Amino acid sequence: MGIKSWLSKLSFRTGVMVLLMCVPFYIISFAQMALPISASLKGVLWVIFFGLAKTAQYGGLTILGAEGIKRIKAYWKKSRKQTAN
Repeated sequence: MGIKSWLSKLSFRTGVMVLLMCVPFYIISFAQMALPISASLKGVLWVIFFGLAKTAQYGGLTILGAEGIKRIKAYWKKSRKQTAN
Protein backbone atom coordinates (compact mmCIF):
# COMPACT_ATOMS: atom_id res chain seq x y z
CA MET A 1 0.00 0.00 0.00
CA GLY A 2 1.45 3.35 -1.04
CA ILE A 3 1.56 6.48 1.06
CA LYS A 4 -0.81 8.34 -1.25
CA SER A 5 -3.48 5.63 -1.03
CA TRP A 6 -3.08 5.42 2.75
CA LEU A 7 -3.44 9.20 3.12
CA SER A 8 -6.49 9.32 0.87
CA LYS A 9 -8.30 6.92 3.21
CA LEU A 10 -8.14 9.40 6.08
CA SER A 11 -11.19 11.53 6.87
CA PHE A 12 -12.04 15.00 5.60
CA ARG A 13 -11.66 16.44 9.09
CA THR A 14 -8.18 14.96 9.41
CA GLY A 15 -7.22 16.53 6.08
CA VAL A 16 -8.43 19.94 7.19
CA MET A 17 -6.55 19.69 10.49
CA VAL A 18 -3.31 18.63 8.77
CA LEU A 19 -3.73 21.43 6.24
CA LEU A 20 -4.28 23.98 9.02
CA MET A 21 -1.12 22.80 10.77
CA CYS A 22 0.95 24.32 7.99
CA VAL A 23 0.00 27.83 9.16
CA PRO A 24 1.79 27.72 12.55
CA PHE A 25 4.79 26.00 10.94
CA TYR A 26 5.08 28.80 8.36
CA ILE A 27 4.78 31.42 11.11
CA ILE A 28 7.43 29.74 13.26
CA SER A 29 9.78 29.26 10.29
CA PHE A 30 9.91 33.00 9.68
CA ALA A 31 9.35 34.31 13.23
CA GLN A 32 12.42 32.48 14.55
CA MET A 33 14.55 34.83 12.43
CA ALA A 34 13.92 37.51 15.07
CA LEU A 35 15.51 35.40 17.83
CA PRO A 36 18.98 36.37 19.05
CA ILE A 37 20.70 33.15 17.93
CA SER A 38 23.46 32.39 15.43
CA ALA A 39 22.79 32.60 11.72
CA SER A 40 23.60 28.94 11.17
CA LEU A 41 21.07 27.86 13.81
CA LYS A 42 18.49 30.18 12.24
CA GLY A 43 19.09 28.49 8.91
CA VAL A 44 18.70 25.03 10.39
CA LEU A 45 15.48 26.01 12.19
CA TRP A 46 14.12 27.61 9.03
CA VAL A 47 14.77 24.45 7.00
CA ILE A 48 13.12 22.27 9.65
CA PHE A 49 10.00 24.38 10.17
CA PHE A 50 9.57 25.31 6.49
CA GLY A 51 9.90 21.62 5.63
CA LEU A 52 7.27 20.75 8.22
CA ALA A 53 4.98 23.43 6.78
CA LYS A 54 5.34 22.10 3.24
CA THR A 55 4.87 18.53 4.42
CA ALA A 56 1.67 19.47 6.27
CA GLN A 57 0.44 21.47 3.28
CA TYR A 58 0.94 18.73 0.70
CA GLY A 59 -0.13 15.99 3.11
CA GLY A 60 -3.37 17.83 3.86
CA LEU A 61 -4.05 18.39 0.18
CA THR A 62 -3.42 14.71 -0.53
CA ILE A 63 -5.78 13.65 2.26
CA LEU A 64 -8.51 16.03 1.06
CA GLY A 65 -8.20 15.25 -2.61
CA ALA A 66 -10.06 17.11 -5.34
CA GLU A 67 -13.50 16.55 -3.81
CA GLY A 68 -12.41 17.83 -0.41
CA ILE A 69 -10.97 20.98 -1.93
CA LYS A 70 -14.25 21.56 -3.78
CA ARG A 71 -16.05 21.17 -0.44
CA ILE A 72 -13.81 23.76 1.21
CA LYS A 73 -14.25 26.21 -1.68
CA ALA A 74 -18.05 25.81 -1.52
CA TYR A 75 -18.03 26.44 2.24
CA TRP A 76 -15.79 29.49 1.76
CA LYS A 77 -18.09 30.97 -0.90
CA LYS A 78 -21.17 30.33 1.26
CA SER A 79 -19.62 32.00 4.31
CA ARG A 80 -18.53 35.01 2.21
CA LYS A 81 -22.07 35.49 0.92
CA GLN A 82 -23.45 35.40 4.46
CA THR A 83 -21.00 38.04 5.72
CA ALA A 84 -21.67 40.26 2.71
CA ASN A 85 -25.43 40.36 3.47
